[in-house]
Amino acid sequence: MGAKQKGGGSKPKNQADEVEETLQAVVLADTFETRFEPFTRDKPRCLLPLANTPLIEYTLEFLANAGVEEVFLYAGAHSDQLEKYINTSKWRAPSSPFKQLTFLKSTSTSVGDVMRDLDGKHLITGDFIVVSGDVISNLPIEGALTKHRKRRETDKNAIMTMVLREAGRNHRAKSSSISPVFVIDPTKDRCLHYEEIDHHSDEHPARLNIDSDIILSTPELDIRQDLIDCSIDICTPDVLSLWSDSFDYQSPRKHYLYGVLKDYELNGKTIHTYIIKEDYAARVRNLKAYDAVSKDIVSRWAYPLCPDTNLLPGHTYSLRKGNLYQEQGVTLARSCVLGRRTVIGRGTSIGDRTTVHSTILGRNCKIGKNVQLDGAYLWDNVVIGDGSDVRGAIIADGVVVGKNCSIAQGALLSYGVKIADGVKIESGKRITRSRPDGSVGTSDPEVVGEGGEGYEFIHGEDEEEEDDISVASSGLVYRMPGLSLSNASISTLSSEVSEGSWPRSGRSSFSDGEEQDNFHHDASVSVFDSLREGTSADVVQLELVSLRMTTNASDVQVRRAVVSSFMKYIQQLMEGGKGAGEAVKEVFTKYREVVDRTLFDRKKEVKKDQVDFLLQLQQDLVHRNKGASILLFTAKELYDLELVDEEAYEQWWDDERSS
Repeated sequence: MGAKQKGGGSKPKNQADEVEETLQAVVLADTFETRFEPFTRDKPRCLLPLANTPLIEYTLEFLANAGVEEVFLYAGAHSDQLEKYINTSKWRAPSSPFKQLTFLKSTSTSVGDVMRDLDGKHLITGDFIVVSGDVISNLPIEGALTKHRKRRETDKNAIMTMVLREAGRNHRAKSSSISPVFVIDPTKDRCLHYEEIDHHSDEHPARLNIDSDIILSTPELDIRQDLIDCSIDICTPDVLSLWSDSFDYQSPRKHYLYGVLKDYELNGKTIHTYIIKEDYAARVRNLKAYDAVSKDIVSRWAYPLCPDTNLLPGHTYSLRKGNLYQEQGVTLARSCVLGRRTVIGRGTSIGDRTTVHSTILGRNCKIGKNVQLDGAYLWDNVVIGDGSDVRGAIIADGVVVGKNCSIAQGALLSYGVKIADGVKIESGKRITRSRPDGSVGTSDPEVVGEGGEGYEFIHGEDEEEEDDISVASSGLVYRMPGLSLSNASISTLSSEVSEGSWPRSGRSSFSDGEEQDNFHHDASVSVFDSLREGTSADVVQLELVSLRMTTNASDVQVRRAVVSSFMKYIQQLMEGGKGAGEAVKEVFTKYREVVDRTLFDRKKEVKKDQVDFLLQLQQDLVHRNKGASILLFTAKELYDLELVDEEAYEQWWDDERSS
């Protein structure tokens, strides 16, 4: 074994080998956060439905596919509900892939308390996986496990491997107010520094504080702010020992990771990364992520974790055109209209002239006539009265919305709430019936109308809450502020590009930008595949035009998709052995026409399109390997091919977004 085990003496070699073959996992079912209140007043967070399947099901499915044999499930709030659910689930059945599933009730108030409690129980026998109970992933973890174990063979101090997912800096699943930054030695996949930058803090500027010794002693550094922390860690028992040694550590990243890395000279322990690019992994850590991951599942980015996989016994979802998923036993009026990316559970009925778009409906919902549902999440047994409008809201089990109501973007209606006829629930409002002690509170007619049931829930502060500000101002959409990670001594490229450069508005609902997201995904993948297959420029242009017309995409979105796909292909050519200059010249020479048809300011004095193209390049290349070199050669090639004018370079240079 790589690390000695507590409380045990030496074992015969064959016994140790046998123990090592048993892969264990710890599931943190309670994250000790309040981000999903008021829903979590009534139900444990890991049992909240995501695309009509409880969150915990996705996590346990991931562990089963990873070959985990023993699972320790740590429960916190509403542990009785979770235990009852697990005991009647397929994970307790004789056919369960787990040899052992241990349910552990905890009075802990933080992840740190859980890890110290786990250390004291002496249940861990070797390497183990730690995941949150809200992890969604189709990652085959064998690759990460193999690298972790091989590293341990040569370095006993390599105690942990974090699984991180590469994504764009403004990916919809990322936080906008807290930016996790990983400083990595790419030659060893070793994390040297970790920091969280709070964009809304008045006390600390948005900059990194990296120890100068790290910069001076490490020949090559990657400063990554484009990584999604999946909350999937491969650990050794030494990880638990360090938790026990530091009683002030509460959070896995902000405290533990930061502290262990900072104290390297004292403890000698190293933490490494495993960065995935192709597979899907995310954590439903807040309301923004709930929306983003739901869309990913429905759009099949997390395949095979899709509704028609029917993870739960008794589910009967089938896939129809336009990513429409429908269970058996659904009643649809002839004149109702079902849009793309919609899920409808069994027993649900939809009335005449009702329009449903990009919405997830659970089982036994009753939707009246002339209702508009757009970008909403309705759980089980929800009733929506005739003429009501629900956009970008989450509505829990048993909620009744009266006739001619308006539920605005980002509103949350918790279990059993009743909204009287004609009431408007404003953006970002959270309505509940439950008090903190579980009792039913006094209804407020000013909020829910006469005869309604519920009152406005005022969300308290959470020191790590990432979405309060955005929820209060714009529903569930999160602003994507530019972030300058460092000064020129750290990076030759600025990662700060103002929000105005991009099509998404921070003042839109959490369903806004969905078409833009889908266009970017579809267009960039289509163009990249065409480049890789050697498709002619004319055909690539036709595909772009077709996709653009389908989604009504803007010129900015088209340029972004072209830049993203071109840079990805250029990097692939470089990984195959070509130099940056050669790769850039090959791509832009062959596909000059594709770029040219995204620029419409040739005869204008202000080169808005060309400057935007250069900013898009700069933004994309900030975190790519050898991005500075690629940018230099690309700028030269664009000039040589007469795609970008000299005046555009001057305007780009003077633009504050490029500084």
